[in-house]
Amino acid sequence: MLIVLRVHLPSDIPIVGCELTPYVLLRRPDTTVTTDDVPESAPIDGYFLKYKWYRVQSDRNVAVCSVHSSVQATLQCIGCVKAKIPVAKSYHCSTKCFADAWQHHRVLHDRATTAVNDTVTEDDELFGRYNNPGSGVISATFSGAVSSTSLTNGPTPFYPSSTTQRSGGETWFEVGRSKTYTPSAEDIGHVLKFECVVIDAETKLPSGPVNSLLTSRVIPAPSPSPRCLVPVSGVDVIGNLDSNGRASSSGSFTVLSYNILADVYATSESYSYCPSWALSWAYRRQNLLREIVGYHADIVCLQEVQSNHFEAFFAPELDKHGYQALYKRKTNEVYSGNTQTIDGCATFFRRDRFAHVKKYEVEFNKAAQSLTDAQIPTAQKKSTLTRLAKDNVALIVVLEAKFGNQGADNLGKRQLLCVANTHVNDHQDLKDVKLWQVSTLLKGLEKIAVSADIPMLVCGDFNSVPGSAPHSLLALGKVEPSHPDLAVDPLNLFRPPSKLIHKLQLVSAYSSFARMGSGIGSEKQRKRLDPTTNEPLFTNCTRDFIGTLDYIFYTVDSLTVESLLELLDEESMRKNTALPSPEWSSDHVALLAQFCCKPRIRR
Repeated sequence: MLIVLRVHLPSDIPIVGCELTPYVLLRRPDTTVTTDDVPESAPIDGYFLKYKWYRVQSDRNVAVCSVHSSVQATLQCIGCVKAKIPVAKSYHCSTKCFADAWQHHRVLHDRATTAVNDTVTEDDELFGRYNNPGSGVISATFSGAVSSTSLTNGPTPFYPSSTTQRSGGETWFEVGRSKTYTPSAEDIGHVLKFECVVIDAETKLPSGPVNSLLTSRVIPAPSPSPRCLVPVSGVDVIGNLDSNGRASSSGSFTVLSYNILADVYATSESYSYCPSWALSWAYRRQNLLREIVGYHADIVCLQEVQSNHFEAFFAPELDKHGYQALYKRKTNEVYSGNTQTIDGCATFFRRDRFAHVKKYEVEFNKAAQSLTDAQIPTAQKKSTLTRLAKDNVALIVVLEAKFGNQGADNLGKRQLLCVANTHVNDHQDLKDVKLWQVSTLLKGLEKIAVSADIPMLVCGDFNSVPGSAPHSLLALGKVEPSHPDLAVDPLNLFRPPSKLIHKLQLVSAYSSFARMGSGIGSEKQRKRLDPTTNEPLFTNCTRDFIGTLDYIFYTVDSLTVESLLELLDEESMRKNTALPSPEWSSDHVALLAQFCCKPRIRR
């Protein structure tokens, strides 16, 4: 018969909206061990598994701190109650906790004030909002708070009539009968119980003991402070306003670039400061999806997307929100792990805004092989390939805009857009490999530019800080011969340095913040830029490193930046030591820019 050997959860802290999938280890009648499900529809030797989930309701409701999820709350913010903010966000474990969190907590009050007349969806209530134009901190006073030993979690929910009374003042309410369970808002503050038992298919009676486990109290999904779009319209590449005070355009669109941190890299060894439940993929995937969908971008460029997660999660989930998906997995000549967990680049676009025209896949390993065959002496071929072949890729997509062109000269003409999405090698000692990969990508884009008059975007994680040789090549179109990175060139790839040049007229989107005029928020954003490079101070923030590695470049002769997603400050990132954290589920931060197409010039 079937025997349940072990039952446990990868994380015992359940979060609202994040599916719980227990690990159930079974011994089959033939003595083999498996974790596969055995449903009633497919019994093994006349036995199957039956599951139940319960919400454990205590006679005394217990609220948990909205900041320290494993600590019981002793204080509730009156301002949240008056503003009808979701009650779970109003609790704190101490006055110090409340005071320390005030800078971020008061944003909830501001959002509630500005959203009085807005329609609030269920997801907004549970998870907060992104990209709310009125969500920035304007002004606030320190709201009052009430300390209480008997806090409630809002109105008492309606429970099914069939319950099992237990001793010790606890009642178990059945909430599910499948192996998985997704906690709801009604579960906040309560312990969940999972039961698993082997059932005789003929008698429908249990055959063996009931295996069970208890979770910690359910907590609400942490929601990061919302990020606003900051207008930079009317600023061209040299910092001047256009004739009418803003850029004229033939249509605007938004582009998001985000390294989401593949699960295979999100280990407790690398990110020991992040709670295990917040590092689990079951939690991070939902948090990432909420963030990505909340930005409402027309084009989404993601890096470090595992192939299994693309197929089973991101592609189908974003399809529900109107996105078409394209994907390029890294090659596996160097990688020796499970091919299903190899990550890659995924590009999504809204079907109502764009149509897919063409797709180019760049495999830097193939480019390395071609270079070696054509230029490298036989004796050096193996060492050259060993150094250059790192499995990195780029995905280039040509899209056709469905929004109309402006101007009589453009009537009836197709508005095409070329979007490159890449993840450059991360090895810090291989500066020549990074530069070679970026140079190879730019040469490919130049070929596309020659064949078509087309605006271009180059997005991704370039693993190169501002001022490095790859960044200089992208932003300046060349690398000076005296650049220190060129000292690392064991294969003589960049001699003479005059070979390192392109003519795409690329500009970093976020450098537009440095050219903004005075206005609300402009000074705050400029303080978050490196004054020597006009790039963000950081897009990657871990315990051991903080700096900029991610960029959105655009062709300045054909596109204009209208708005940028505001940058984050290091202080808010460091409140949980670093990224990832319960609020932000990647070690990188998302970049988003709104562009408009410049009117075409008749040639």
